Formats: sequence, structure tokens, C-alpha cells
Amino acid sequence: MTPLRILHLAANRWWTGSADPTLQLVAGLRARGHEVLLGVIPGDRFETKAREAGLELLPGLALTPGAAARDTLRLRAAIRSEGIDIVHAHHSHDHWLGLIARPAVSGRGRPRLVRTFHNLRAVRRDRLGVRLYRRTAAVFAVSRQIEGRCREVGIAAERVHWIPGSADLARFAEEADPRPVRDEFKLGDAPVIVSVARLAPNRGHDLLLQGFRLLLRELPAARLLLVGKGETRGHLEQLVAELGLVNQVVFTGYRDRDLPLVLGAADCFALMSAGSDDSCRAALEAMAAGRPVVARRVGALPETVVHGETGLLIEDDRPESVCAALATVLLAPERGRAVGAAGRQRAQDVFSPERSIDTVERVYRSLV
Repeated sequence: MTPLRILHLAANRWWTGSADPTLQLVAGLRARGHEVLLGVIPGDRFETKAREAGLELLPGLALTPGAAARDTLRLRAAIRSEGIDIVHAHHSHDHWLGLIARPAVSGRGRPRLVRTFHNLRAVRRDRLGVRLYRRTAAVFAVSRQIEGRCREVGIAAERVHWIPGSADLARFAEEADPRPVRDEFKLGDAPVIVSVARLAPNRGHDLLLQGFRLLLRELPAARLLLVGKGETRGHLEQLVAELGLVNQVVFTGYRDRDLPLVLGAADCFALMSAGSDDSCRAALEAMAAGRPVVARRVGALPETVVHGETGLLIEDDRPESVCAALATVLLAPERGRAVGAAGRQRAQDVFSPERSIDTVERVYRSLV
């Protein structure tokens, strides 16, 4: 089939939220023979990661509000010169830019505009948002909750498409050696819980720490690794001291290249909040690594984790509930390993990057 010419726009500065799913999608579409350009905010980690992946970046963009006029002219020129068929936006700023900047391309008409919603709050209910969505040919939702919200704001059901999150199955292998990380943090044979999330407000770290403290009554040897960086680290370190957990909680800092080894050292993975990516990629990666997931029922986790089979979903925000779920997994290690293996299988069956790429490619073809 004729390759499509696609422009992805992602006004994301950091390696978080939409960043990894966007790169996976762009790389997957290129692997299928499509001509794909990517526009990102220059000078930060997202750009670095995109270059490391060998992706073709559109130069001359800022993707910031102050540069909107200049970016519009640059995008119009690029869309014309490259003969773009699809403009795929990932954030509200680049969504508006994509709408305004689309010129008519000779012999092709205007390129079709599509959008991925990576979190629920991005789906706006105001008049401007509704006007924008009416002029958008298709939208992709990374969770069923987002899919429902899109329909609530008036986007026709046939233009809303669910694309599940995905994990790099080859990178997060079950057989990752746990010894390097266990040796680094002197964990020995302790039962280890790993949580990967930015240290930021409303990420559920306080709840996890309180639940973990209760767990120590039943499992005093347990250890908790908090993976990530962010503005609330000072607050969390103070809370750890107040709860008397200094010797049981480890702040690992930001781990990227060796994240599979960190997950390999875990007996259980915990996530208390969806953060900026409602697909909850960290939980998907833990499943890909064969680790049982304990998480609150947030974001895409209700359709990701099969309660009782690939992990446990917590219905409330009580520390006692967190403790009970963690204890269920850690006090029966063989059962925990079986749950982790089931999670790995589900990641392979449902959450491979190819599945999302199939859906996106099919929608593209229907529009062009």
C-alpha cells in the first residue's frame, strides 16, 4: 500500500507522560514504511531520546505559546513541501497549531488532523475545546475513561478510538538479573516493592508509605524502592523519617537505562496514581517484566490489570487496603510469581506496541 506522509507534534519537554508512547508510535509507523516527521520542543530530554531512536525531527519549531506565529508559518511550509497527509497532535497546544497551520496541499487537499488524549484532564469541556474537536477527524484515547469523556463532550463515537498503552516487551524481560540492584542497595534477600513515579504532588507516595509502614508489622524485612525524581522529594524524605522508615525505604533517584534491572530486583510493583499518562506505562512495564502489580483503580489500570490474576486493584485510598494488597502478594511468593507471569503473558497478548500501531494505521487509512 502507498506509504503515508505523517507529521506528529508533541509539545512535551520531558521524558514523561506522552513522550515514550509517541516515540514508540512514530518508530513503529516508520518501520512499516511510512514517512514520518516529529516536531518536539528542542533542547530537552524528549528531543535527546528522539534523536537516540534515530527519528527524523522537524527543525525550526519551538512549540511554545510565545512562538505560535512563527511555528504556524514553519508548519505550513513543511506540510506543503513534504506533502503531509496526516497531522497527529498529542497536546492541546500542538492540536491548535495543527488546526491553524494546515494549508491545502496540491492534489491532496488539507491534511487530516487527529489527536491522542494521553490523560483525562486534557479533554476540555469548554466551547473552544468543543469547536476544536469538531474540526478533528479522529481522536485516540489511551483509556476507556478518556474514551467515555470524549463522547461526553460531543465527539462522535465513530471518531473516537481506544488504543491501549504498550510496553517494550524485549527490553523488560522476566529474566533480568536482580543482583546488581540488590547489591547496590544492600537488599539481600528482602521482599522488595518497587514504585516508579515522578516525585510530585498527587502521585500517591504518601498513601504508599503509610500502607508500607503497616505492612512491616507482618513482614519486617520488606523494603520499598521509590524510583524517580521531582519537587516533593524533600517532603517525602521528611515523611519517611517521621514514619520511622529510614532504614526500610530507598530513594533510588531517576533510573532510565537500567530500569529493567530495577524491576528485576522487585517482588512486587506498586502504583498509587496515574500521573501525567493515563495509560500508566510504568505498570505496563512492570507487567512486561513479569512482576505482580498492586495499584489503585485509576487511569487505564482497570482495563490493564486483571484483578486477582495479573495483580490487585485497590478500590479506595486507605493505607489498610494498600497494606492488605501488598501482603497478599508478598506473603505468598510462589503465588506472586505466578501472578507476575500472568501479567507478562497479558502484556504480550494485549499491550504490545504493534496493537496500538495497527489501530492508528487503520484509522489513518480510513481518513486519507
